[in-house]
Amino acid sequence: MTVRPPQALAPSFSRNSGLNLLEYELMSERADSLGRHGLKVEKAIAALAAIDLHTPPERREALLNEAADVVWAFFIQREICGLRSNRDAIQRYGIPKQVIARLGIVRPKSI
Repeated sequence: MTVRPPQALAPSFSRNSGLNLLEYELMSERADSLGRHGLKVEKAIAALAAIDLHTPPERREALLNEAADVVWAFFIQREICGLRSNRDAIQRYGIPKQVIARLGIVRPKSI
């Protein structure tokens, strides 16, 4: 004997209504955007890791600020996707504490 769960408990994407298809597309776009932001974080952290002793302090500051901006946007995108804790992302991407300390800081625009 096969038991079928009530329709109220079935996944919302099992029905082909226009709203469910739109929800699916939106989730897909959020996930794709999260992946793109993750690649930007990897690139910014790699540029920061390539700093050596001969790098000018202005260049180091610029790389730290750029990494902080990219990581902040990544964390916002994670929240949009429903991922509230950023501890795993900090570990996975190896985000330095100097970058974490700069998150959300609004810097004056250079003219």
